[in-house]
Amino acid sequence: MIIRLIAVGRLRERYLSDGFSDYARRISPYARLEVVEVPESALGSSRQEALAMEKEARSILSQMRPGCAVVSLDREGRSLDSIQLAEWLRDQMLGGISAVEFIIGGPLGLHPLVLERSSLRLSFSKMTFPHQLMRLILIEQLYRAFRILRNEPYHR
Repeated sequence: MIIRLIAVGRLRERYLSDGFSDYARRISPYARLEVVEVPESALGSSRQEALAMEKEARSILSQMRPGCAVVSLDREGRSLDSIQLAEWLRDQMLGGISAVEFIIGGPLGLHPLVLERSSLRLSFSKMTFPHQLMRLILIEQLYRAFRILRNEPYHR
C-alpha cells in the first residue's frame, strides 16, 4: 500500500521531525510513504484568511492523485479508535485501493473544496492540535494500524 501524506507547511521543530522520521522508518515494511508539503499561506484579516485557505486548497488539490482514497483530518469528522482505523485501511486494500492520501491542513484547517473530495473525514479529537504535531500523531496511528492488521505486538 502507498500512504501519501499531503500537509500544509513544513515540520519546523526538530523533535517533531525526529519523531516523524522514526515512525516513517518503522512503517516502511508495511507501506510506501510519500510526503508532499504544500506552502502555508500567510495569515491576516478574515478576508485574507479565506483567500489563504482557498490558495492552500488549490495547492492540495493539485497534488492529489486519481484513484486514491482520501482521508481529510478534520475535528468535525468521524472518530475512530485504533482498531477501527486498521479495519478501515484493511477494507480499502481489500476493495482494490492501493493508495490512501491523508490530508492535513494548516492553522486554518481545510477548505470545503478539499473536504468534499474526502472518502473519510477523520477526527482525532474535538480539540485543536497544532498541524505539525498532527503529522506525528497520524504516522504513529498508521504504524499502529499496520501492526494491528498483522497481529504484531505494539497495540494494547
